[in-house]
Order: sequence, then C-alpha cells, then structure tokens
Amino acid sequence: MNSEYLEIYDENRNKTGKIVERGKFKLEPGEFFLVTEAILINSNNEIILCHNNGTYQFPGGHYDRNDVSLEKCLEREIQEELGITTTIVNGPFLLVETYYDNYFDTGDKVCCKIYYFRVLTDSFFDLSKTSYDVLESMTNFNILYLNLSLLHSFLLDSLKAGTIDPNICKEMLYATKEYSEIYGG
Repeated sequence: MNSEYLEIYDENRNKTGKIVERGKFKLEPGEFFLVTEAILINSNNEIILCHNNGTYQFPGGHYDRNDVSLEKCLEREIQEELGITTTIVNGPFLLVETYYDNYFDTGDKVCCKIYYFRVLTDSFFDLSKTSYDVLESMTNFNILYLNLSLLHSFLLDSLKAGTIDPNICKEMLYATKEYSEIYGG
C-alpha cells in the first residue's frame, strides 16, 4: 500500500509548488488537483468500471509529483488499479471541472480538473499486478466489465440504489455522452 502525494496546480495547470498527502490537505481558492480518467473499452464494446470508496467510477486518478504528463499519469493509474499496461496515444477528448463540498468524506472542499481519455485495449485486468493506494486498499476495490450500450441505464440504476456518488454519476453520464458523440457507440 502506498501513500499518495499530490501536487497542487493553479487554474492554468501550472504547479504551485505545494505538495500534499492525500487526505491531509486544505486547498486554497484557485488551487486544483489534476485527475485523469479512462473510458477504457475493448473490441466487444465493453468498458471497465471500478467500484471503491462506495461509488462506481472510471479507472484513473490524481496526477502526482512523479508524473511527467497526463498520459503517463493515466498509464500509471491503469497499471495500479487494473494491472494492465497501456500506452496512451491520443490526448484527452474532454476536460470537466468539478467541485466537491465533502471530498470522499474528508470534509474538504476540493476542485478537480478531470481529463478524460479514450483507451482501447483487449487486455484483461490482472489483480496480481495491481498496486492499490491506502484508500483503495481499505475500501474493497472491485472491477466490472459492462457493455457500453448498457452504461447509461446502469449508472441511473446505481444512483437510485445509492452505489454511486451523485456528482461522479453526473460526470460519467456527461463524459459518456461526449464520448458517444465523438466516437460513436
């Protein structure tokens, strides 16, 4: 299990020089975390969803102090969460800015800039090659394959069942709508 140290960025994606340990921080106005997320899809038109911290979400995570690009950040996160080695060749297709009043039940108010990428792979997840951070390890991390055509109804059903954070659900619905408009599906 790894502690995660995150760099703080300004609204122009410039480093502020501030590094904080995940779960032990306070962001000032105009400070952001950078986050990468993957709509990871295989040749059967199935996407991978992760479930941890009480919510479904796309694979991905925070840009940290060792990442040299958004693409490398996402490659690292996919390896850590799914045990899949990928090479990201296309830049993000979408940027979403989100605000949380109670970020993962920490009580912190956080602003994230989330960069969404399309990732194509037929590799199957390999739990023996994962490397979860402390929070992921404590929250029973699970992986689910789902046909893209079923995602919208699955997310709405999950929202009704309380198995997805409402803000994350809204982001995922928006990201998949944009994905479908750009790439079809």
